[in-house]
Amino acid sequence: MVIGKQGAHASNKECTNPSMRAAPSLSALLSFLSTCLHILQRRIIEKKQRRKRQELLMVQANTDAKVKGRHGRHKPEERIPLMESCSEHSLCNSECLRRGLVQECRTAGLRPDLSPSGESSIPLSLKVDDVEAFVLKPAPQGIVVQCRITRDRKGMDKGIFPFYYLHLETENGKKRFLMSGRKRKKSKTSNYLISLDPIDLSRDGDSFVGKVRSNVLGTKFTVFDNGINPDKKPFVPETAQLRQELVAICYETNVLGFRGPRKMTVIIPGMNSENERICIRPKNEHETLLTRYQNRNMQNLIKLQNKMPAWNEETQSYVLNFHGRVTQASVKNFQIISEEDPDYIVLQFGRVAPDVFTMDYQFPLCALQAFAICLSSFDGKLACE
Repeated sequence: MVIGKQGAHASNKECTNPSMRAAPSLSALLSFLSTCLHILQRRIIEKKQRRKRQELLMVQANTDAKVKGRHGRHKPEERIPLMESCSEHSLCNSECLRRGLVQECRTAGLRPDLSPSGESSIPLSLKVDDVEAFVLKPAPQGIVVQCRITRDRKGMDKGIFPFYYLHLETENGKKRFLMSGRKRKKSKTSNYLISLDPIDLSRDGDSFVGKVRSNVLGTKFTVFDNGINPDKKPFVPETAQLRQELVAICYETNVLGFRGPRKMTVIIPGMNSENERICIRPKNEHETLLTRYQNRNMQNLIKLQNKMPAWNEETQSYVLNFHGRVTQASVKNFQIISEEDPDYIVLQFGRVAPDVFTMDYQFPLCALQAFAICLSSFDGKLACE
């Protein structure tokens, strides 16, 4: 009986306290509003993407034979079907591989010993025993490494901060997971972490392999490995290595204004006589890839740029020949080439489904460099869009 009275007394006390009754309701309301906000943001992003895909100035795969220049002059081009092919200027042409990047490598103090025959994709004999070593090593000469990037936007957080997964494609149709990337939530500028683990994408995790950092406008990006920031060197062990700068990417407003294909400049370290990447470990801002490029100090550096698409009068759109590897129009579609040899496509990236993209790269890029460049293209750019 006493227990029953105490229980009744506690119940009456709970009912007569208005603040205790209101607390669960307020918490539920805040949770509901947060959910609605995430859903609204997700729908706005999806609506914007659907509208962008319908614009005429998206970069499309070239399926037409007659392409005209911007000033109305006809430039005949062979008819290229939207399927896998090895035409005169394709990624898998051996003559391009012999000529590719000769000038840049001479600048860096070497001439690449290119294979006499090229391959259309990564061979079955090339095994990936050590994933970390594979993603950091330049692609084998004469080989086009074909990969696929999948964007995961399911869930409230991933709708705004998606996860990206890179898989290696092999000739037998199988896929091998290589890396994942995600945008950090609490960063002053865009910052992407890259990991060898599909789940653990933390900065302090054992699988952390690199990161991508942008400026405030999202027009300049720098790619680092997992080394130590030189500003933090006094607080870490002496045995710790300073981080390498692997890539610098610059986006510029296109010549048409704020719509149409982007203009990209990519700066990467040069190669030594053993066809290995030269280590660039800046100790201060003056030694960074971006600063050296701005000061025209290109010693041991290679400059690449995106191939500008041609305007097609019949389809009223910009087109590039992706040789069947890209099937959907997108402002993110691009090809990275050498200035001296525009037929040598170092990196090719484009959409094949709403959240699926192909990524094909070859020497002198490594998988981490290629993946990081593609991640930078996903980021919003206030000055370029």
